[in-house]
Amino acid sequence: MRYISTRGEAPALGFEDVLLTGLATDGGLYVPESLPHFSLEEIRSWRGLSYSELAFKVMHPFVDDAVPADDFRKMLDETYSVFTHQAVAPLVQLDTNEWVMELFRGPTLAFKDFALQLLGRLLDYVLEKRKQHVVIMGATSGDTGSAAIEGCRRCEHVDIFILHPHQRVSEVQRRQMTTVQGDNIHNIAVRGNFDDCQRMVKESFGNQSFLGGKTQLAAVNSINWARIMAQIVYYFHASLALGGPDRSMAFSVPTGNFGDIFAGYLAKKMGLPISQLVIATNRNDILHRFMSGNKYEQHQLEHTLSPSMDIMVSSNFERLLFDLHGRDGLAVKTLLENAAKGPVSIEDYRWKHARKLFDSDAVDDKATCDTIREIYEQNEYLLDPHTAIGVRAARNCRRDQAVPMITLGTAHPAKFPDAVAESGLSVKPPLPAHMADLFEREERYTVLDNNIAGVQEFIAKHWKNA
Repeated sequence: MRYISTRGEAPALGFEDVLLTGLATDGGLYVPESLPHFSLEEIRSWRGLSYSELAFKVMHPFVDDAVPADDFRKMLDETYSVFTHQAVAPLVQLDTNEWVMELFRGPTLAFKDFALQLLGRLLDYVLEKRKQHVVIMGATSGDTGSAAIEGCRRCEHVDIFILHPHQRVSEVQRRQMTTVQGDNIHNIAVRGNFDDCQRMVKESFGNQSFLGGKTQLAAVNSINWARIMAQIVYYFHASLALGGPDRSMAFSVPTGNFGDIFAGYLAKKMGLPISQLVIATNRNDILHRFMSGNKYEQHQLEHTLSPSMDIMVSSNFERLLFDLHGRDGLAVKTLLENAAKGPVSIEDYRWKHARKLFDSDAVDDKATCDTIREIYEQNEYLLDPHTAIGVRAARNCRRDQAVPMITLGTAHPAKFPDAVAESGLSVKPPLPAHMADLFEREERYTVLDNNIAGVQEFIAKHWKNA
């Protein structure tokens, strides 16, 4: 399996190099040169497999010979053994043919655990084999940071630097990152927003001279292909649980950076019958504005009750644009250069092709709170604000009541008690037992100005062998 850049100018790489590289040298994102495709008969034969066995079937073609089959199986068993539910991603029914897939049963209570628990193990395996050390530099709007730290903190060959927007993540999200002890763990609170953090990470990957040639950066954000790869699996898991592949499924995905829903798009391309993908966003609605009106235009970023989606530059959207443009890297590069200067659109026939599969909705804070309250009153089931946005968008955009609609439950409500309180409910979501003392743990983080030179200087001084 070879991987190519969405901008067409970087060399093709194998899985190991893509795992460690993150962003391509031409500024693009890596995607497989070709996708594996599974027949309905083959998918049907996977019914009854455990989650880790299913993950092996779906993911091994992407890893190929980079990790021997037996080692990869063991890695997957270890990855999903730390989840607190035997089904790993259980499905909860809300109404007739309407479901939430709980993706928050991992160590940090968010869907990012599915990929980052695996990514840490993959990194350790490859770096040990290569006798190499890397510096992980990542940006988080709330959940990626804690999942990356939890997944990679035991890695012997890694230093971790996670940037988050200062005072713009929930207290639980912040404490999940800043209370993990370890000499190789560094949390940086940037006086800015998530897009500022993400821009610094991208620019740093493009020019790593601040590391003095002594090490290299590795990515944990969803620009890393391994993140996308791991998220494809739970689309197959949900479908098989509800009668697939003999019936089609629809999914509603709370998303800001487009990675999680892009995994669903890939699942369809790999042979899974999916009739609809709903892009569920908050007031930071650049993806909704594009999908509903073919206009890609950045607005001022707003702070909302769903901070993990407070994103205006959706990195993984580039991967979809690459496919919509017939995998023409130059066309994608030109489009994104123009998008940095002002609003852009794509050819009408390309946009209409995307609309065959995708719908979208933007849900404001009031509607988010209304949905949290309504679902609790109807089912005594508590949603976090991101999942609530997914449920509201699913109901607003649903094309066919006969097709099961599955909303991805992306985070545990205990991470967002303020949103639950604002919905008018008196119930307070408790933290799980393994986090019961979270508010008593010592925090460690450094607040830095929104300045890339200062952030790079901090990293250069504090990584292990600096």
